[in-house]
Amino acid sequence: MTDPHAIQPSALDQLPDRDPEETAEWQASLDAVTKAAGPHRAAYLMRRTLERAEGNGIALPKLLETDYVNTIPTAAEPSAPGDQEMERKITAWNRWNAAAMVSRGSKYGVGGHIATFASAAWLYETGFNHFFKGKEADGSGDQLYIQGHASPGIYARAFLDGRLNESHLDNFRRESGGNGLPSYPHPRRLPWLWEFPTVSMGLGPLSAIYQARFNRYLTNRSIKDVSASHVWAFLGDGEMDEPESTAALALASREGLDNLTFVINCNLQRLDGPVRANFKIVQELEAQFRGAGWNVIKTLWGSAWDELFRLDTTGALVRRLREVPDAQVQTYQTRDAAYIRQDFFGKDPALAEMAKLLSDDKILECFHLSRGGHEARKVYAAYKAAVEFKGAPTVILAQTVKGHTLGEGFASKNANHQMKKLTVDEFKTMRDLLELPISDSRFVDGVVPYGHPGADSPEVRYLQERRAALGGPAPARRTHALAPLPAPAEKAFASFDKGSGSQNVATTMAFVRLVKDLVRDKETGKRWVPIVPDEARTFGMESLFPSLGIYSPKGQTYEPVDRDQLMYYKEAKNGQILNEGITEAGSMADFIAASTAYSTHGEAMIPFYIFYSMFGWQRTADQMWQLGDQLGRGFLVGATAGRTTLTGEGLQHADGHSPVIAATNPAALSYDPAFAYEIATIVKDGLRRMYGEAAPGEDPNVFYYLTVYNEPMPQPAKPSGPGVDEGIVKGLYRFNTAESAGVDVAAANAPRIQLLGSGTAIHWVLQAQKLLAEEWGVASDVWSATSWTELRRDALEADEALLRGEERLPYVRQALQGAEGPVLAVSDYMRQVPDQIAQWVEQDYSSLGADGFGLSDTREAARRHFGVDAQSIVVAALAQLARRGEVKATAVKEARERYGL
Repeated sequence: MTDPHAIQPSALDQLPDRDPEETAEWQASLDAVTKAAGPHRAAYLMRRTLERAEGNGIALPKLLETDYVNTIPTAAEPSAPGDQEMERKITAWNRWNAAAMVSRGSKYGVGGHIATFASAAWLYETGFNHFFKGKEADGSGDQLYIQGHASPGIYARAFLDGRLNESHLDNFRRESGGNGLPSYPHPRRLPWLWEFPTVSMGLGPLSAIYQARFNRYLTNRSIKDVSASHVWAFLGDGEMDEPESTAALALASREGLDNLTFVINCNLQRLDGPVRANFKIVQELEAQFRGAGWNVIKTLWGSAWDELFRLDTTGALVRRLREVPDAQVQTYQTRDAAYIRQDFFGKDPALAEMAKLLSDDKILECFHLSRGGHEARKVYAAYKAAVEFKGAPTVILAQTVKGHTLGEGFASKNANHQMKKLTVDEFKTMRDLLELPISDSRFVDGVVPYGHPGADSPEVRYLQERRAALGGPAPARRTHALAPLPAPAEKAFASFDKGSGSQNVATTMAFVRLVKDLVRDKETGKRWVPIVPDEARTFGMESLFPSLGIYSPKGQTYEPVDRDQLMYYKEAKNGQILNEGITEAGSMADFIAASTAYSTHGEAMIPFYIFYSMFGWQRTADQMWQLGDQLGRGFLVGATAGRTTLTGEGLQHADGHSPVIAATNPAALSYDPAFAYEIATIVKDGLRRMYGEAAPGEDPNVFYYLTVYNEPMPQPAKPSGPGVDEGIVKGLYRFNTAESAGVDVAAANAPRIQLLGSGTAIHWVLQAQKLLAEEWGVASDVWSATSWTELRRDALEADEALLRGEERLPYVRQALQGAEGPVLAVSDYMRQVPDQIAQWVEQDYSSLGADGFGLSDTREAARRHFGVDAQSIVVAALAQLARRGEVKATAVKEARERYGL
């Protein structure tokens, strides 16, 4: 059988050998070493030779794996600064309070996680004491992506430094009383502490990469120099199975993001059991990150292992460590010395001889306790090497024991992720292990006490002094008192009020034209961040390429093929457009970083991310929740929207439901504008609310979702009269009446119906208005429903007010009050989109929509298929009027036959 990893002869044949005799000598030397010293020695020499070649800059394939040992040998470790004993005490208090908080909360059944922080305590404490810059440091300080399940340990540290009290800890995961702590890092729930939501696993590492990249973007565009800021992402080895966790590794290395460090807590366990039971997750991650171009630092073994490595004169120990699967390493952590002697050392005669020199206590110390991630000196060495490394991002693979210091009932147990409490006796054992001065008398009625050395204790003073030296508390989210951005010139918005005349214009193009005007604004233009996932030409944005430039940290190192064209492909180091390639997830991560720059960096940026509507919310809705949690602001634009407008593309490209998904997100203001002037009005109001002067009671921490269409249509002038702008923003206004539309209705007392349409559907509604009048003698008024969702939310708020004894009429009822006849609502989405408002409409209500799967065909055929074209609207309107006895029932049958329905 051919070795798939071997270099095939065909590859070698392509390389001319200028000195076959010398080549033969090298090969003979390798054969001789293999024969005399064995294949392990030969492999060792080859690895060292390849490492030397790589170090000398010789172009060879990189070694993707190294031995299962620490990257930084003990002799090369720098001395950790500070008071190590004091830091040990601080870590002990944090371990205790984290476990006590979760255990005390278990009586309420609210859950919590103990074992994760127990394994990662030193990974955090070393950073807090020596590396993580606070918000008062240069630039904007560091950005910390805390592993979600470790939140109790972060709360415990905030308790120690005085930012939280016992009442807060006792309300962990119980927020409704107003003094509680959210389960995980949730900025919207605890906005002074948490900066980044991370517990939807996989989104933290993805966001951290794009945050580090956005930091460079801000610096390169001279918005703010944040070159001193470092991004730290704390992750679990099980979390790395999420595809988003590794989706942007190549981007980070390609752009040389040495302002980024991943710290992966390799405790070898995920939620149900081992991460790689039959394999080695550390080696797998090392190969993955090295292959992507990252600097990799392995911090696996603690100082107790130093003696074992000194005794390993044959390499047998290193070989054995490399071959033992992770699940067996986990087993060693729970078994006695006799078992380890037999199963680990007994597999190799050289190791069996080594074991004779080791006491049982030494073996248990190594295999039960001594991991690199549990020792401050080892962690400090890794962190120092990471921040000093230039030219690439760094990942630290730190091996730990899940449940460390929590006792034999927790450490390395498969179920420890779900274990929520310790017994009183287990806490007392933990207290003794951690050497904490907590007396038995403080365990009253079986309740575990919190521990605190005192506000003026040496531990607290040390902790606060270290944070002061690093720029203030961490983690922390800053609320900047930013001046409102000046409103762009009115001309940019008013230009849409007159309509497009005889020219047909798609609303996608209208939005792009608006943005082109806004980015020219002298005051705020530079703050716009256009984001697109490799579809700029689809959306007509190529005209922005030469004027704004596409951001690239290298600038443009080549001559573009279209350099002689007016709209050539221009990349620039200070480029404004983020063109991410085919990655909606990466583009959303961009958007999140830009949309929260007002807090992270004290710089208000205005991102707009334009995407195929079908592949925005459907693919990355989880990131929209992350965006809402992180209090992001900006404009999401679903282009080529609707189920019937994207001709010929078919089922998977036909969006009939993005407004449904958007409606589930409380932070998303979802609009389906029909006309260019509506887009201008919505964007203008969005800029006011998010970046200008929000009205009393308005939350500026929202984002807008606008659907725009690729179908060129007439863009009418904005109707005159009061209430139009208000109606556009609130979700509904009367576009015309039968009389103002100029349709000829024969009978003075003709039946009347109210037709509501959103987005592109308004055009079919207008056609139906004309058909109803000219062919059936029915008068209809046409309403533009710019936001079914905002109408519903307003109505829900009115219902809530009523429960409080306050009378308030929902806006949708106010708008339609007195409107004659029934209501028929139409959209290019499934019927539940317009049906959101049904219960608050006084008139008889029915709807039409594009339910079901999309299909490939022309727009006309697709609309007929779904029953939303003008003729279908006419039949539905007649049927509604016939039920009321206002038209003859035979008219419905006649209309179906006439229109071929």
